[in-house]
Amino acid sequence: MARVREFDTEAAVEAAMAAFCCTGYEGTSVQDLVNATNVGRGSLYAAFGSKEGLYRAAVDRYRERYADPLVDVLRSGAPARELLREVFVDLVDEIVRDGNHRACLIVSAATERIRYDAEVARSVRGTIGALEDALTDLIAEAQEQGQVRASKSARDLARFFVATMQGMRIVGAITPDRAALMASAEVALSSLD
Repeated sequence: MARVREFDTEAAVEAAMAAFCCTGYEGTSVQDLVNATNVGRGSLYAAFGSKEGLYRAAVDRYRERYADPLVDVLRSGAPARELLREVFVDLVDEIVRDGNHRACLIVSAATERIRYDAEVARSVRGTIGALEDALTDLIAEAQEQGQVRASKSARDLARFFVATMQGMRIVGAITPDRAALMASAEVALSSLD
């Protein structure tokens, strides 16, 4: 008879996600994961197969926790300009609150793991693609309603916004300066004019 798992895998993934956000994949040892999750090494391997398996679960959880809700907000039907301003303000506030302690796991995965792990690459590309699609739809609808100039393609603007948001996360991890980050956000928002 198979042993019943004696720990909460959801809680373990949450704790691992926090550890990977702080120190990245390479900077997080299996012992760090044992310490963070309070789950023994053998139990982690039995549940996730490997450090890579736990990392994949953490990347998926990160998407569920942060990217999927943002996609839902972008698809809420709110006016595009106000909604995008709110998204940027929330992003800047999150970056400044965090300081340089935790990184965006999607950015971290893109720089550390997508070359080595096809599953992580698919997950990261899917996350970025979902954000881009939601932004494209939001901007295209605003263009159709005359709220945003249609001089640029909605897809190009969406890609620009995704690149700007991810770039702001990187710059904010280096220097979490609210005024500088908001200035970047304002430049991005001016692309809708």
